[in-house]
Amino acid sequence: MAEVGIFVGTVYGNALLVAEEAETVLKSQGHEVKLFEEGTLEAWQYYRHHFVLVVTSTTGQGDLPDSIAPLFAAVRDTVGYQPELRYGVIALGDSSYDHFCGGGHKLDDLLQEQGAARIGDLLEIDAMENPEPETVAIPWVEKWALLLK
Repeated sequence: MAEVGIFVGTVYGNALLVAEEAETVLKSQGHEVKLFEEGTLEAWQYYRHHFVLVVTSTTGQGDLPDSIAPLFAAVRDTVGYQPELRYGVIALGDSSYDHFCGGGHKLDDLLQEQGAARIGDLLEIDAMENPEPETVAIPWVEKWALLLK
């Protein structure tokens, strides 16, 4: 089975809740999973050779939450090209704002620029339509887990 690092960017706790549910689903399928509420570059470097799942909300004008913004900056400024990375993104947002799911898209764009391979589609969860984001995330994570090879 796969080793998966879940890196979380949360403001009010919804992304953390989704990440914890994802951790449960992945473990139930036999994967080895570690969740990082404030991920470090060292942890990221380890999971570059395994799998990364980013679960992040969006704040401000499409920005990343403070809990994951330093990791984003470190990956952007020091990691560079990382074609060995295989990852997934769950982006939480509110479609009543201009930069819907901007945090997740920002991170996804960076990883694509760095040559990483996204597994599956980026999942957008709209707070306007889904007050319980984990109900949308669980089926997506179950399918995503099957792609980890």
